[in-house]
Amino acid sequence: MAIGAPVGKSGVNDLADVIVVQHLLNDWLAATGQPLLPTDGDCGPRTIAAITAYQAQVVGIAKPDGLVTPGGKTWIALSSGQGSAASLSGATWWHANQARYPNSEKVADLASPFRDRASAFIDALKAAGAKVTVSATRRNRTRAHLMHYSWRVSRGEMAPGQVPALAGLAIRWDHGDLAKSKKGAREMSDLFGIAFQPSLTSLHIEGRAIDMTISWTGTIEVKDKAGRKRPLGAPRSGDTNTELHAIGVTYGVLKLLSDPPHWSDNGH
Repeated sequence: MAIGAPVGKSGVNDLADVIVVQHLLNDWLAATGQPLLPTDGDCGPRTIAAITAYQAQVVGIAKPDGLVTPGGKTWIALSSGQGSAASLSGATWWHANQARYPNSEKVADLASPFRDRASAFIDALKAAGAKVTVSATRRNRTRAHLMHYSWRVSRGEMAPGQVPALAGLAIRWDHGDLAKSKKGAREMSDLFGIAFQPSLTSLHIEGRAIDMTISWTGTIEVKDKAGRKRPLGAPRSGDTNTELHAIGVTYGVLKLLSDPPHWSDNGH
């Protein structure tokens, strides 16, 4: 589904394009209990008013222009179903959509130059006989957004209508009833398995952090970045062995002591 030219105030308003926009607007109008537009291809005052209201209430445009432009913010929101009944937050939405926004466990998905540093460090550990299990690398920005706001809305820290829209994400936090809105957000928060408020600015989102569990038996020798072999004995855990942490520093992979599996490019 697409439009070929702008629709709305001062738009080209091709008949077929207007009909597409009217149908999409009606999905939102129906979900919010408002009168529907006639889908007749006539871009009159009612259609322009609906576009303007959609821009203000759903897209979050401070000064709506009443115009839907191909590829623009309003079109992206409309075409992705943002604001429609199908976009209501909750368990149903989570099961249908969350898999579209997966986190990664692949070192290759980290940002450069941290990707190469982490890879070299892991290679050195494995070559020495250590076991390395990577549980998380790059965190999906949209997933982080969903986790952060499902936590905040469910706990009453933010009004559902104040959650900022995210381009391409079709979800409606405001169910028209605060109790229902909080319930939908709580269902999602529980399904995400959130224990602490998720950050929107995590180094994982930027591809500059990795979670990994490191262990070994006996005493092994791990090469640092300069190629010098350094013995590693007890404690045989990447969480607490300070000599291992020092080897990581030579590669530019720094341990965050307060978070057992967490390493990053700056120690945070």
